[in-house]
Amino acid sequence: MGNLFAHIKKLFSPFPKIKSLEGLQGLGKADVLFHNLVAEEKVPGLAVTVLHQGEQVLGKGYGFANIDKRIRVHPKNTVFRIASISKCITGLALGKMEEDGIVDLDESFYTYVPYYPKKKYDFTLRQLASHIAGIRGYRGKEYALNQDYSIKDGIEVFKNDPLFFEPGTSYLYNSFDFVLLSLAMQEARGVPFNEYVREHILMPLGLKNTFSPVDFDVSSSTVENKTEFYTKRATCFNKAVPVNNKYKLAGGGYLSTCEDVAKLGQAILERKLLKKKTYEQLLTSQIIEGKPTYYGLGFQVSQDANGRAFVGHVGNSVGSYTNLFIYPEQEKVVAILINCTDPKVQPVLDEAIDAVFEGLA
Repeated sequence: MGNLFAHIKKLFSPFPKIKSLEGLQGLGKADVLFHNLVAEEKVPGLAVTVLHQGEQVLGKGYGFANIDKRIRVHPKNTVFRIASISKCITGLALGKMEEDGIVDLDESFYTYVPYYPKKKYDFTLRQLASHIAGIRGYRGKEYALNQDYSIKDGIEVFKNDPLFFEPGTSYLYNSFDFVLLSLAMQEARGVPFNEYVREHILMPLGLKNTFSPVDFDVSSSTVENKTEFYTKRATCFNKAVPVNNKYKLAGGGYLSTCEDVAKLGQAILERKLLKKKTYEQLLTSQIIEGKPTYYGLGFQVSQDANGRAFVGHVGNSVGSYTNLFIYPEQEKVVAILINCTDPKVQPVLDEAIDAVFEGLA
């Protein structure tokens, strides 16, 4: 009976058939690996954009932006949550503010936000941007908080908690660091964080399809292109719980298309907008007790699964899982956006990225 039900379900499934990988190499293999993630119902949909020396060599959508409505993913138009790739955008904005003398990275956070409760130790903007300030991470369901908090209101969630460690002595990756960072930037400049970023980062880089939740909600022409956000269950994809990412915009709240994310990566590869020495600060790993943290200021500074050096970010948030890998040595940018909370497919993405490199060797 179970087999019959599975067969009937397959007959009416919107998902495509699995393709063979036999004999495939390079971009062809990568294409089928991405296709099969949808065919095997491991992800509802994904968009992939690959740039090589500034030229697009792969730009494709797979699966569904909305399963029920059979709306397909498009790499140019479909808008996803980009999760922690948001931190790269914030890193650029922080670098720009430092260049313009609006903030000093080594100044106390309290210089900019004197009303934040005093802790046992002082900490700086640089420490916040590199996750070495001692701020705690999510607890319980804070990850999926659905309160309409402003950035300033959002600090209520964690402001009364002690630091986890003395700043500069350890590393703890979290998004609350970036709530505080964006609050300091907002106070220093005297304009809302999302407005500063839009004017000084997104518009100059031509990222017309990258939005804060606030800006996105009023842009009616693009709202129709937003993916449905899903969570994977054993036998199906459920709509993800509602979440409001407005207060944690800087750390994980931006929405964008895959093509825009790749364009962001290319701008970073070409060191656009900011000075060379600013990029060196952003893209250099912090060192704690003689060991690298593999994190700069808003950027992972690490190696992929095959040992290739990259800068960028992997992201995971409610209804999304994302990769932005920028390879300076090979002049490649890989952007992958998935509309599902961590679907546990990174090994397949890594295999596909390997195939891309093989095809462009």
